[in-house]
Amino acid sequence: MKALLLIDIQNGFCPGGNLPVAEGDRIVPIANALIENGGYDLIIASQDWHPENHGSFASQHAGKEPFDMGELSGKPQVMWPDHCVQGTSDAQFHPDLNTDSFDYVQQKGENPAVDSYSAFRDNDQAAVTGLADYLTRQGVTCLDICGLATDYCVNFSVQDAVDMLPDVKVRFIEDASRGIDPEGVKAAIAAMRAKGADIITSMDILAA
Repeated sequence: MKALLLIDIQNGFCPGGNLPVAEGDRIVPIANALIENGGYDLIIASQDWHPENHGSFASQHAGKEPFDMGELSGKPQVMWPDHCVQGTSDAQFHPDLNTDSFDYVQQKGENPAVDSYSAFRDNDQAAVTGLADYLTRQGVTCLDICGLATDYCVNFSVQDAVDMLPDVKVRFIEDASRGIDPEGVKAAIAAMRAKGADIITSMDILAA
């Protein structure tokens, strides 16, 4: 059972959004090609789905500006601009993304007291989303992951997938992802590889 996990391909992380990743929209055609021609049995998408008072927002902390460092749930926390607030257009999937093919959507980041980069669990690792159990029940043996942003939500999701799905082959699709900081992207890819994930491109799948 082969599954594709698309991380946070939402308006908020694309140009024009509240927390845009450079060229974030460029991955949409690649994601659609993977959805349509990648030979997947399951298509899953994660969706940042924050309440408007989420603790990761700089607006919730007196004297903090976006991208300042702070603390949340006892861990260092980047203070983000308000983004992907539940029910807003910023939180919706990119309009060109083939959402009709989604089999399952995992919303995350709903608890205002802790951030959730990973699609699998909160950053403090105290609460899981249930995605790992869902994939296990479906009998997934190979999980390909891509999306936004490489150095945050994708990286955390890939590493958690390796940890929480020990019998599943986990692969990161590099060209179907974009990151915030070039050095952070390099470090994230190195960390994913060190954790045991394979680093591939869309052509490794589409040309197979």
